[in-house]
Amino acid sequence: MTRVLVIEDDPIIGEMLTLYLTEESFEVHRVESSREGKFALSTFDPDILLLDLMLPDASGTELCSEFRQLTAIPIIVISMKPSVTVRIQAISSGADDFLVKPFSMQELKVRMDAVLRRTASPRLAAAQPMHHGVSQPAEPQLGLQLDLERRTIVLNGEHIETTFSEYEIMKLFYQHPNRVFSREELINTVRGIDSFINDRAIDVHVTNLRRKLENNPKEPQFIKTVWGVGYKFIN
Repeated sequence: MTRVLVIEDDPIIGEMLTLYLTEESFEVHRVESSREGKFALSTFDPDILLLDLMLPDASGTELCSEFRQLTAIPIIVISMKPSVTVRIQAISSGADDFLVKPFSMQELKVRMDAVLRRTASPRLAAAQPMHHGVSQPAEPQLGLQLDLERRTIVLNGEHIETTFSEYEIMKLFYQHPNRVFSREELINTVRGIDSFINDRAIDVHVTNLRRKLENNPKEPQFIKTVWGVGYKFIN
């Protein structure tokens, strides 16, 4: 059963979420503060997090960064703030999706299912050969591999922590070296066709990846910009 951690202090919305998701066969644990949420990450061990941005002990998009540093599970923000700026800041800070209150419970479930599908991965390192005659791409230079178990990038033996979105972009690049991906293709890979994200958010994710992987992010050797089109990964 998929475990959902709901961090929502509004009793009415919190109860609605708990009842609906429980009826949809999720195991739900709801808390009302950032402090309780951080504690529940280890005690409840959720598969996905629903995060309100206005809590009694903390507020703002920096909450996304705080929780992203603590966990690699998908984070869906639920907020009263419809501002495009707030959405972009939340996603750039580590959120994987954003829903503005009030929202349809059916839409929430669809988005949760979509995010969970994208995080489901086989328990094999991407750099290792697979059975049944299916081979993996050749290992890129600098000893770069993907650790699917921990959802991290391994560079020269060192695990590089990433956000969910950064990892998904890098996984796509890694599996298709030298192929040029448009920003639209990267948006669909990271968010899904119906989820909110834009070209600017993709550029932020690529910039963050370069900072983590490149010796000189201003002159990238591996994640190249293809002007007027998008990006490609040089094997």
